[in-house]
Amino acid sequence: MTPSELRRLVDSTMDAAFAIDPQGRIVVWNDAAAALFGVSRTEASGRACCDLLRGTDECGPVCQPGCTVLQNAQKQRPVRNFDMQVTTLDGRRWCNVSVLIAQDKAGPVYSLHVLRSIDLRKKLEVLLRDFIICGIGLTHEQAASLMASTRVPARDVELTRRELSVLALVAQGLTTSAIARLLHISPATVNNHVQRVSRKLGSRTRMEAVRRAERAGLLLSS
Repeated sequence: MTPSELRRLVDSTMDAAFAIDPQGRIVVWNDAAAALFGVSRTEASGRACCDLLRGTDECGPVCQPGCTVLQNAQKQRPVRNFDMQVTTLDGRRWCNVSVLIAQDKAGPVYSLHVLRSIDLRKKLEVLLRDFIICGIGLTHEQAASLMASTRVPARDVELTRRELSVLALVAQGLTTSAIARLLHISPATVNNHVQRVSRKLGSRTRMEAVRRAERAGLLLSS
């Protein structure tokens, strides 16, 4: 896809939209995005998407170098829409994000992001979640997982059977040495699995990886 075609595609929607290159740098930024974020096309061009949006969800940061969305896009795997809170001109706001993958034959893979504000829906979800927690005794994490597992980017992450086994044991609170003994592998191998899982999920800690996997439906809540 040529730069002009990419620009026409991004400009064809009234929603805030932009395109990033394989390194996560913004290459196209439409007027709606400029209005939403208070950042002009010129100012946005070349900036890292994660630095500009600073997206988060209930588990922590979503936007970061090599995020799960960028990983899937570069492998040309379809990315389902997800919810994320971003930094806009008017403050933090929840948006639903749709991602399209565009490539011109052997050229670089670009990912197009379209954002739609869902602040009101998200506030209603929080009220409903609190009602569920109080009414039927679910934990905060269980209620959040039940309601949001279909709208988090981590749900498209592919974990191996061994990675899931290790992560499930981490979720139970087992130490590295205990997991190694149970699975008959070395502690170094356990740590390697945990590091790969964390990288795939975009998590900075073991517990954050567990929370993201649970909310994405990859791991049953403990």
